[in-house]
Amino acid sequence: MGAFRHILFATDLDGSSAGALQVALDMASSMNAALSVVHVCELGGYAAAAMCEAGGDLASPLVEEAQRALERLVARADRDGVHPRALVKLGAPWQEIVAAAEEERADLIVMGTHGRRGLAHALLGSVAEKVVQTSPVPVLTVRQADPAAAALKLV
Repeated sequence: MGAFRHILFATDLDGSSAGALQVALDMASSMNAALSVVHVCELGGYAAAAMCEAGGDLASPLVEEAQRALERLVARADRDGVHPRALVKLGAPWQEIVAAAEEERADLIVMGTHGRRGLAHALLGSVAEKVVQTSPVPVLTVRQADPAAAALKLV
């Protein structure tokens, strides 16, 4: 397949995707690829209904805060010749990640996954799984390290 030219890294900004960010940065640096970092703000059904009923704009403060957090993340990641571009989207995360990859002309998506199984997976679904199923480009998922397992390995 050769080197990738543009990598899209998707983050939920909760810190659990730090390992996946490092992978995306290392790949972008070693391949001299562009890197875009996307975060998707999702308004749940109740919040969207309340917003319509109240006539207010609940999305703007959410998007603005996400933009500030993403800019801080990108500033810390700006190194080794990689100058990430920050993107904030509003909508269903899996759909917006795939759309961002198309808009940015990314040829690889890198994202973390929580690795949930069983009932948690059934109830919460998997953004990563939906991205893998619908993406027109390869998707590299990086499983989040389990802090309890990591602690056990250190002992």
